[in-house]
This record gives sequence, structure tokens and C-alpha cells, in this order.
Amino acid sequence: MDRSLESTAFLLTRVRDGDEAARDRLIARYLPMLREWARGRLPGGARSLADTDDLVQVTLIRALKNLKDFESRGEGAFLRYLRQILLNAMRNEIRRASRRGPHDELGNGIPAVAPSPLESTISRDTMERYETALERLGQEQQEAVILRVEMGYSYDQIAEALGKNSANTARMVVTRALAHLAMAMDG
Repeated sequence: MDRSLESTAFLLTRVRDGDEAARDRLIARYLPMLREWARGRLPGGARSLADTDDLVQVTLIRALKNLKDFESRGEGAFLRYLRQILLNAMRNEIRRASRRGPHDELGNGIPAVAPSPLESTISRDTMERYETALERLGQEQQEAVILRVEMGYSYDQIAEALGKNSANTARMVVTRALAHLAMAMDG
């Protein structure tokens, strides 16, 4: 079988059966996507103990360790599962960093490159509204938004991940999902 054509569901089944090569292929498939999605999402103050790459690796380890609890519904569902684990890991790291309080390792003479408190608050509020609105969408719409907006999938890739007949069908699913997301964020 051509490894580039292996479905996520196939790889998950093989991993559950103890196939280490399938596990490695699954990790190789999702590691770059998760790194790209996570880049820049962890605030600077929370990065002192946990690098973004560390959180991505922890995410994959947790997902594979708890694979028996995951119900496979295709590539989009597994990616959504990974994203949620990573988001939870980031939230935990931000909470830990806030309990530690601010620290000044470099001294006061270096100008801040982090966003201002106002920018952070606005950004955090927007992300919270986005996450809440995303949870209100149906599963397929959530996957469509995550695949397109957060992971940068093409409509052809989304069609394949969601089991749609064409890129145009996937485009319609994404368009409708984004419209519902916008309404949910406004309401």
C-alpha cells in the first residue's frame, strides 16, 4: 500500500494492534500540523518551562496512550481530538505560569516584545469567544473550520478528510460552518 494514501483510520487500527511503524507514520503525519497550529499560541510568559514543541510531543504521547478511548471517525476527527488535547495542555501551562507570577530574567533594560496587557486581554477574549462558538457547531462543521482556518487544509484535503465528493462540496461545508461560527461569536 502507498503510505501517502493510508487513511488515518487505517493507521489508528494498526497502532491499536501494536504496529510501531504505523505509530511512527501517524506521528510523522500529525507532528508538523500540530507544530504549525501551536506556533505562537503559547504566551511568552508561559514558555519558560514548556516549549511549544514539548507541548506538541506531550499531546501526541497522551493521544496515543489514550487511543482506546478515541472513536475514529476519519482524519478530521482525529485532528480535532489532537487539537483539543494540545489546547488543554496549553491552558494548563498558562495556568501554571500565572501561578508562578511574572519573572524578569533579562533585566529591565530590554524593551518588551510581548503584547500589551490590553492587546492580551482583547486577544484572549476573542479566542475564548471563538472556542465557545466552535463548540456550539456540529462535529462536521467544527472539523471543517479547524481543518481550513487552523490547519490550512485545501478544499481538496478537506473533502478527503470529511468524506465529501468534491472540493466544491467541502467549500460549501466550510462556508456554512464559518457563517454559523460568526453568528455564534456575535451572539
